Amino acid sequence: MPEMPATPAVCPSLMSADPLRLGEQVSALLDAGARVFHVDVMDGWFVPNLMLGTETTRGVAGLARPRGGRVDVHLMVESPREAIGWYAPHADMISVHVEADPHPHQLLSEIREAGCLAGLAINPGTPVEMVLPLVERLDYVNCMGVNPGFSGQSFIPETLGRLGALRDLLPPRVAVQVDGGIGPANIADARAFGADLLVSASAIFGADDPVASYADLAERVASA
Repeated sequence: MPEMPATPAVCPSLMSADPLRLGEQVSALLDAGARVFHVDVMDGWFVPNLMLGTETTRGVAGLARPRGGRVDVHLMVESPREAIGWYAPHADMISVHVEADPHPHQLLSEIREAGCLAGLAINPGTPVEMVLPLVERLDYVNCMGVNPGFSGQSFIPETLGRLGALRDLLPPRVAVQVDGGIGPANIADARAFGADLLVSASAIFGADDPVASYADLAERVASA
């Protein structure tokens, strides 16, 4: 099983990348120091959107892994058990939603058995205490800062308190990830409240210069 990435880390979310320049953008971000690339998988059922497939994940892994990078797959799907098998060969980390399946213990075990770090994602309306019965099977918790489905949404302010609560509840070995609405205005606060892995999509890829935007976010996190 891979080791947890060095934290804190800004994780570019590829849902906002230019699909015609994906390889170029990933390579440029690797040059800038990015080492965790977040791949959002949506099935059009669990969330009202559809993206990213196994071939995209394979391509990103082929670029990132030889340079020490990791592929973090976030399964926003109605049937995560089947999807774990599809994505595990090209993923280092996989998170599943506690809201998507009544048997999260089994899902987390299957992720680890597939050779990946196991993460649990929780929507903004899900109590953070839901993670407690699953701690021994967890490597990280993905705390959503927006309702999942689309990039460019505004960060839900109450997420900061949820990050702090998770950091207090979880043992140090379990990383806290924040995903959704993260940008220059709030990334330092998210780090201060306990986030170890800070996922950013449109703040990076929606900028004129994604590499400069990534570097600015990374600097803000390092100074927090």
